[in-house]
Formats: sequence, C-alpha cells, structure tokens
Amino acid sequence: MEAVLDTDAQPYDPLTPVVCFDERSSQLLDHLREPRPPVPGIPARVDHEYERCGTVNFFVAFEPLTGQRTVPVPEQRGNAEFAAQLQCLELRSPQAEKICLVLDQLSTHTPAALYQHLPADEARKLTRRFEWVYTPKHASWLNMAELEWSVLQRQCLGQR
Repeated sequence: MEAVLDTDAQPYDPLTPVVCFDERSSQLLDHLREPRPPVPGIPARVDHEYERCGTVNFFVAFEPLTGQRTVPVPEQRGNAEFAAQLQCLELRSPQAEKICLVLDQLSTHTPAALYQHLPADEARKLTRRFEWVYTPKHASWLNMAELEWSVLQRQCLGQR
C-alpha cells in the first residue's frame, strides 16, 4: 500500500510520469418504452424494464498530475488489448525515461502479457520502460483510475 501512496505523493516529473490504469466492462441497456418527460405537476416517468444490448469494454489511462485521460473502447479485453494499450501509453510520453504505471492485480496486468503478443525484443523494451506498481489485493480503490470510473459512471455510463 505504501508503494502506491508514495507514487501518488511524487511531484510531477515529465521524465517519469505517473499513469493510473484500469479496465472495466459495462452493460448496454435500452428502454423498452420511451420515458415520458416531466410536465408541470407531474414528474418524469421511466419504466423499470429494460432491454439488454450486450456489453462494452473500457480501458482508462489517467495521469492524475496532468489531468490527461484516455478511454479507449476495444472489442475485447485481454492480454493482446492490454499490450496494445501499453504501446499507446509509451507513444504518448516519448520524452519519458520511465513511465510509472499503477495497476490492480488483474491477471492480464503483467509483463507476461506483453511477451504473449509482441516480439520478445519489443516486449522487453516496453517492460523496462514501465515501472510496475501494483495495488494490494482488495485495495484497488488506491488506484486513481477508480475515481475516473466513478466520474464516468455518474456522467454517462449509468444511463440507458
């Protein structure tokens, strides 16, 4: 836990940016009946029944000290997509000597995922480029990317 807190307490350094990374699935829901808007004296009417329209996967890469965030939406979420996201993170910070990556302990969030889907020399280069900081089990709330999910949920994902 202290490693994550120490990482969060570091001042901004463009040569070692801190990026909080997480992923999530979300259900896509639609109304079965169109909601009726409110009119004076009558509140809006929304039916509790819904139609399930599948799921969607999100990644979030959040730099808390710059406020930059990216939220890509891949077709699937697995090792290949994780490796692709780390390649994008590396391209986003070309001047950085090392990128401090705060992650939860999901099985895909490991350097091994890079070796499964990238040539060995490229995977090794990326593995050395990142400093891997893992949140403790059952404490992923220490990852500031979780705050980004909360904001997204309230602003747009929690709606049909």
